[in-house]
Amino acid sequence: MLHYLTLPVTAFQQNCSLLWCDATGQASVIDPGGDIDQIVHAARQRGLQLAQIWLTHAHIDHAGGAGELAERLQIPIIGPHPGDQFWIDGLPQQSVMFGFPPAQRFTPTRWLHDGDAVQLGHEQLAVRHCPGHTPGHVVFHAPQIERCFVGDVLFAGSIGRTDFPQGNHEQLIESITQRLWPMGDQTVFIPGHGPESSFGRERQSNPYVGGT
Repeated sequence: MLHYLTLPVTAFQQNCSLLWCDATGQASVIDPGGDIDQIVHAARQRGLQLAQIWLTHAHIDHAGGAGELAERLQIPIIGPHPGDQFWIDGLPQQSVMFGFPPAQRFTPTRWLHDGDAVQLGHEQLAVRHCPGHTPGHVVFHAPQIERCFVGDVLFAGSIGRTDFPQGNHEQLIESITQRLWPMGDQTVFIPGHGPESSFGRERQSNPYVGGT
C-alpha cells in the first residue's frame, strides 16, 4: 500500500510530497524544492528509507533542493522530462532571482517520458508527460490509491502559469483534458501549491477548464 505526506517547503509553500511503500518502508521525495532538513527529519520520524527523488519539473521551488539531497543521501534523481534541461541548467540563476538558497545544477539519473513507470518498493506509478507550464513537466499517477501528483499543471480552482520561458497555454489545456481527465473523476490530485482536489470537481467548477 502507498501512503503520502504533504510537506509545504520554501517561501513559496510548495507541496513537496513524501511517498512510501508500506511493505518495504522505501520512500520517494517528490519535488524537494528546499528545506532539506525538514524533509529528511519527516522521513526519519516515520522510520522510512529515502530511496529516490522524483521531479515533476525543474522550477526552483520544486527542484532547488534536489541536487543537495541526492548528494547528501547518495540517491538517484528521477525526472523530469528532458524538455526541462534548460531549467535545471538555470537553477543557480533561479535561486538568485527568487531569493532562494544557492541551488546546484544536476543531471538526473533517469529522464522520464510519457508512458514510463516508476517503481517504489512493491508499488508502481505511471508517468504522463504534461507540458505547458514547462516543456518537460511530468505527473505521477498512482491508480491503486486514486491519487495523482501533478506539480503545477492543475490547482484547485486554477491552472499552472504559462508565462514563463517555453510555457504554452494551449499545451497546458491539452495536457489537462487529454492526460489528466482520463484518469477518472474520482482521482484526487496533489498540486504543487494549495489544497488537494479531484479531477471531477475541477471538471465541473474550475473556471479555466470546467466543462472540458
